[in-house]
Amino acid sequence: QVQLVESGGGSVQAGGSLRLSCAASELPYSTYLYSTYCMGWFRQAPGKAREGVARINRDGSTSYADSVKGRFTISQNNAKNTLYLQMNSLKPEDTAMYYCATYRARWAYCTGVPLAADFGSWGQGTQVTVSS
Repeated sequence: QVQLVESGGGSVQAGGSLRLSCAASELPYSTYLYSTYCMGWFRQAPGKAREGVARINRDGSTSYADSVKGRFTISQNNAKNTLYLQMNSLKPEDTAMYYCATYRARWAYCTGVPLAADFGSWGQGTQVTVSS
């Protein structure tokens, strides 16, 4: 239904910044993205569960995990079907594979910090490595 492709990951030193992008594409005449009201960023470190980082609704409302509040900013360009995650003041504990995903519920906003079980259409991920 939809393909998500993340990019922008890399290796940085602590205190540095990265901007992740997530480009969404779908088949012609599909209404999947039109009915997607919420998208999120997640991350997964080796040996750990996938955790929600931030989410944004179509109306622009956002929510962040406590661990990234004040450092990360999620944004979107609906015209370009692109999701972004600006990451500043990076810490070694931010090291993980980062994924974007769409909210499973159609025509619905999501609330609170995103839960991986509520999202689908995962991209392949982009690696972020922060060294001390």
